[in-house]
Formats: sequence, structure tokens, C-alpha cells
Amino acid sequence: MSDWTLTASPPLAGFDRQDDGVSLSEVTDHVLVSIAVPLGGATALHNIMLSKFGAGLPECGCSTVATDGEFRFLGMQQDQAFALLQFRDGHAAREISEKLAETAYCTDQSDSWAMLQISGPRARMALERICPLDLHQDVFALGAVARTTMEHLAVIILRTQQDGFLLMSPRSSAKSFLHALETSMQYVL
Repeated sequence: MSDWTLTASPPLAGFDRQDDGVSLSEVTDHVLVSIAVPLGGATALHNIMLSKFGAGLPECGCSTVATDGEFRFLGMQQDQAFALLQFRDGHAAREISEKLAETAYCTDQSDSWAMLQISGPRARMALERICPLDLHQDVFALGAVARTTMEHLAVIILRTQQDGFLLMSPRSSAKSFLHALETSMQYVL
């Protein structure tokens, strides 16, 4: 028997930077679960989500929040959503899968993504330099979500507050993504 012990570590080592008007912090306490809809099963999934969570299957580009506020569902594309929630015990996919029964296929995606929260009065200005989406509040409202690219890297962006966005990028390119964000922040300070 080996004496080796594995220890989980966040992709960006808990990065946290506060500058004048912009805050950028790694989110390490959230779980991301993929919810795939079986062929022709969108209505059944929507109905069971309403009964179990109080929030239905969101349309693509939108998100819904469970009645208890613990789950946010992101409409990613036709027949796919993500569930975003605070880390509990490492069994989020199983918990969601049990609630949704046979109406969905659930897979934990947490280790595949690096998550960063950018917020503050200059956050949108920092993102405008590298994000091709119009992030004005009249276009990209609270709860809006989209897949995009920033500096040629895949990104999921979710507007979480008036001046705040949750950014998710593949873990394999997390350091490059962080570098792109930090560089963009430098030019708006």
C-alpha cells in the first residue's frame, strides 16, 4: 500500500486581485453539473425541474434560479443546461440526477472548468477589451449566459450582478485565460 495522498487544488491557486474599480477572484466553492435532455424529453424535464426546484429548464442564453436559491440553471444550448451550485460533499451530480430521475443525464463538470468572478464599476470595461459580446445591461441582462471566446479561449460568461460576471474557461487553459483578464484590467485602471 502506498503512502501517497492526493489533495485537490484549484486551477489558479485561489487567485484574488483587487484593483481600483475591478475585482478578480477565482471561485473555488462552486460545482458545475451538465444536464443533458433525452431525445424529445424537454417538457418532462422542465416539469420535474419545476416540481423539484421551483425553476424550469431555462431557454438558451438565460438562467433560472431554484426557489431555495441554492441552484442556478444555465441554458447553454438546445437540450443542454448546466446546474451551478455551491460545493457540498462532492455528490452534486448524483443529487441532481436522483431528483430528475429518468428525465435527464447528469455529469459533474466541476474539475473541467476554472471559474473567475470579475466585478466592480470597471469590470465591464475590462471585459469589453477581450469579449466580443455586447455586455451592456440592456442587452446582456442579469442572469444572461453565453458561450463565447476571449483571446481565442473558450469562455462561458454569466451576468451575476449589475457590475459582476462569472467567467468559466477550460481548466487546461486557465492560466492563459487569467493572463488575458489581468492584462485587460491593466488597461482600464
